[in-house]
Amino acid sequence: MSTVTTPVVGSPGSQLKPDLSNWDPEHDETWDPKLAWRTLWITTFSLTLAFAAWYLVSAIAPRLNDIGYSLEPSQLYWLVALPGLAGGLLRLVFMVLPPMMGTKNLVAMSSALLIIPMLGWTLAARDTSTPYWVLLALAFAAGIGGGAFSGLMASTSYFFPKRLAGTALGLQAGLGNFGIGLMQLILPWVVGFGLLGTAALTPQSDADGDLVWLHNGGLVLIPWALLAVVLSVMYLRRVPITANFAQQMDIFKIKHTWIMTAIYLMSFGAYSGLAAQMGLIILNVYGEFPDAPNPLAYAFIGPVLGALMRAASGPFCDKWGGAIFTFIGGVGMVAGTVITAFFLTPTSVDEFWGFLTGMLIIFFFAGLANAGTFKQMPMIFPKRQAGGAIAWTSAIAAFGPFVVGISLTLISPTAFFVGCAVFCVFCTWLAWFYYARPGAPNPS
Repeated sequence: MSTVTTPVVGSPGSQLKPDLSNWDPEHDETWDPKLAWRTLWITTFSLTLAFAAWYLVSAIAPRLNDIGYSLEPSQLYWLVALPGLAGGLLRLVFMVLPPMMGTKNLVAMSSALLIIPMLGWTLAARDTSTPYWVLLALAFAAGIGGGAFSGLMASTSYFFPKRLAGTALGLQAGLGNFGIGLMQLILPWVVGFGLLGTAALTPQSDADGDLVWLHNGGLVLIPWALLAVVLSVMYLRRVPITANFAQQMDIFKIKHTWIMTAIYLMSFGAYSGLAAQMGLIILNVYGEFPDAPNPLAYAFIGPVLGALMRAASGPFCDKWGGAIFTFIGGVGMVAGTVITAFFLTPTSVDEFWGFLTGMLIIFFFAGLANAGTFKQMPMIFPKRQAGGAIAWTSAIAAFGPFVVGISLTLISPTAFFVGCAVFCVFCTWLAWFYYARPGAPNPS
């Protein structure tokens, strides 16, 4: 004889309707933590793949000339920069989709769209006669991965109470950001052999005559993207937070939208931009020295470090507030950009270690600041507006790879890092004055 267990009033989900029509994470009885955390992990899995797809070009581009392409340095910079431009533009689209499409449909669609750049670059790496304009189009398509971020992060913010926002969004963004380092880390490995079932695909030959399977960079991601689609369809649900396009535009009337946009452009804009361009910076600044460092051996370290810091800092932001972490992150980024600037006109390859130290400082503190900002926004804005603010600020910051890439084609690396330092000083002051100082008008 079976018994029916009646949920205790006040326990998690005790009054939550089956259709989630009264969903409210701020009250335990109308919140389902199991659904919230399941949503977080599936969405984070999709987001990690999105970042890997976004940075696929930055991992492949430095090796295109090795397999038979004849691209100028400026053409390579443009290839690596274009996903940043596309990511920023597409985030402006994705930012309005969460309350219109719902989490389930949005995550499934985003995961499916990632297959376009993955498959495209698989084919391009196998055909060195591919026209440059096609490579540019595929680079733009990689921006789908960057664009998905603003939709997926905003969507996840609907599932958690403010007291857990720092932990949840820090984990999602941090582990999602890990996709950058993952792509740059696995590519040198997976190009060395034919993947299971694909060994018959003709490999390429590099400058030394060795065989490489550069097409594996995109190919290895496709099965996982398909898995993300399946998981989204099977296990995600929509919660009743809706808004049409016009209703979501009210965030632009709030000054904090613009302040947080500048701050997040400092933290994630620099993080994403330098993650995309670090390999080419190493190649162009230190590549002429004997025993020059291999860009692919170092390019992944900074992004992984920043991602781990972002994920690990979330619980601390929940405990002490995000503003202080945003401020400390900004101070550290100022120091890192200044240090790096001293090692961009080297006279010896030994100066590379000073350059690498400065870059790692930037990535470390950018991760800290990124975690702080994502705790701040759910505290500063109401639930519906918080999603829009997160989406908008992340959309603008996604232009980081484009801004950094194009800047490095127009000015010297030293001038660029000096400019970065000045901008970081300004944004750090904003974080201190408005949010972090004692008696700040909006402590968060």
